[in-house]
Amino acid sequence: MTTQKPDPTVTRPVQGFPVIYIKPTITRPNIEVGDFTYYSGEDFESCVTHHYEFYGDKLIIGKFCQIAAGVEFIMNGVNHKMNGASTFPFYILEGWNQETPPVAVMTNKGDTIIGNDVWIGQNATILPGAHIGDGAIIGASAVVGSDIPAYTIVAGNPAKPIRKRFDDELISLMQKFKWWDKTVDEIQELIPLLNDSDLERVKRELKKRLS
Repeated sequence: MTTQKPDPTVTRPVQGFPVIYIKPTITRPNIEVGDFTYYSGEDFESCVTHHYEFYGDKLIIGKFCQIAAGVEFIMNGVNHKMNGASTFPFYILEGWNQETPPVAVMTNKGDTIIGNDVWIGQNATILPGAHIGDGAIIGASAVVGSDIPAYTIVAGNPAKPIRKRFDDELISLMQKFKWWDKTVDEIQELIPLLNDSDLERVKRELKKRLS
């Protein structure tokens, strides 16, 4: 067993594997990622497409998320102006006589927000403005265009709920406990609880710790 303490500032937490902690690699001011969230690949920012600073939208991802290879976060810059007779973007192509419309009249669904401890499966696509709650699981190749509640498993195109991971009582306890906000030492001590598949025992322990 290693005695080395987990460090969210390192880029490669598993030597010899194409897995990176995302936070230390971020260069764009409109992307925010929490500690220990990882991506199964080499270049996370290439997964965030159509993300232009003049739109002002952000991609915000919480702590301890697990993002598989091939995931794409499509941001608001993908959208064309939709309130005219044509959606063709004359304003971005050379030679056409149309000024760029102000951002205020463009389709903008706001920030894309991913909670904590979210698992996003391989080749999933997250569309602009989606909010994904803590502990959710996004199935492989799912297309998420609407909000996903906490601790819900979704799959498909468009992504639809398959089931809740836990009953409402345990979901509420997990969201109150917020294990991802604990210190590294506290989380180390919590690992047996977080890995326990006896969910009734987990409930009892969380109630004790929250009381």
